[in-house]
Amino acid sequence: MDTMELTKIVGGLCAALLVLLMVKWGADTLYHVGDTGGHDGAYVSAYPIEVEGHGGDEAAEEGPSFEELLASADTAKGAKVFSKCKACHKLEDGKNGVGPSLFGVVDRAIASIAGFGYSDAVSGLGGDWNVSALNEFLTNPKAYAKGTKMTFKGLKKDTDRANLISYLQTVN
Repeated sequence: MDTMELTKIVGGLCAALLVLLMVKWGADTLYHVGDTGGHDGAYVSAYPIEVEGHGGDEAAEEGPSFEELLASADTAKGAKVFSKCKACHKLEDGKNGVGPSLFGVVDRAIASIAGFGYSDAVSGLGGDWNVSALNEFLTNPKAYAKGTKMTFKGLKKDTDRANLISYLQTVN
């Protein structure tokens, strides 16, 4: 086999690989279902199918209330959930990280740590970080305090929020 034949074989393989890559890129472009362009991760079906008797609201009401979840919350599991928070928040009194210290946060006045640079969104909330306010904030911080600097997307599971709040109640 001479070098010309070898060059033709390698060129043919490269051309085939290039064609396969272009087909894949074209398919990804046409059928991409990734990021929705800043719609908070919500995906909208082009053709929604509605089924009678299977409403989403009814299924959500069947579970226990948040108060019941909080009453049976597991503080050990809450400590594990806190691992998502500890990159920015500290539990020691007076020690702030990127976010304010969470020492004694439950029932503490909102934006009350002196010297911490709260966003205008959080400073303007007023009130206390009671269980209800924490639950709403932890569900979706950006929806609760529009314009907050906090980049955390929130905890979607009620049990995770209940366990975390139960754990934070013990940090005094």
